[in-house]
Amino acid sequence: MNFLSHLYLSGDSEGIIIGNFIADAVKGNNLGHFSEDIQKGIVLHRKIDSFTDSHPIVEQSKQRLRGNYKKYASVIVDIYYDHYLARNWEEYSDIGLQQFTQNIYRLIQAHHSVLPEKSAHFAKYMIEYNILFEYSRLAGIQQVFNGMARRASFSSNMEYAINDLREHYLLFEEEFKQFFPELKKYILGELKKVSE
Repeated sequence: MNFLSHLYLSGDSEGIIIGNFIADAVKGNNLGHFSEDIQKGIVLHRKIDSFTDSHPIVEQSKQRLRGNYKKYASVIVDIYYDHYLARNWEEYSDIGLQQFTQNIYRLIQAHHSVLPEKSAHFAKYMIEYNILFEYSRLAGIQQVFNGMARRASFSSNMEYAINDLREHYLLFEEEFKQFFPELKKYILGELKKVSE
């Protein structure tokens, strides 16, 4: 899952939200310099990734893309799934997507001092271009893929991934709708454990 899904699944704890947001920039298990809630958010992020990466429905989605995108197939599926979450947001949240994303941006800015450099750099870009909301639009997804293709260390073809999304739109959406409730149920259980 990509940023929108991770943030959505974080619940209401500010620390867990921030930890989930910065987790990709934090290596190893030496987390002692972060607050307890931020540590929980980092661990939660890793559990989301582990559950997602090992799920057979997600594997179906990735398999459809491997021929064209090889190791980038999983990254592309993460972004597709964020798109479907954004497009179907009212099925999963009582507050609107725009309000949710603005709340997240304010929270991240308020905790800027604890963000690793990589996370702070991405946060600036994310807020400036309203990336979390833009996941709901195909043009926004194209923008994300273009940026990722530019940053890839070698040719990834990610700038063309929008074509595969258009071609198999309903199939990827069906896989997302089968998978996401399972992920949400698992993560709600994990959040309950860490809050007890």
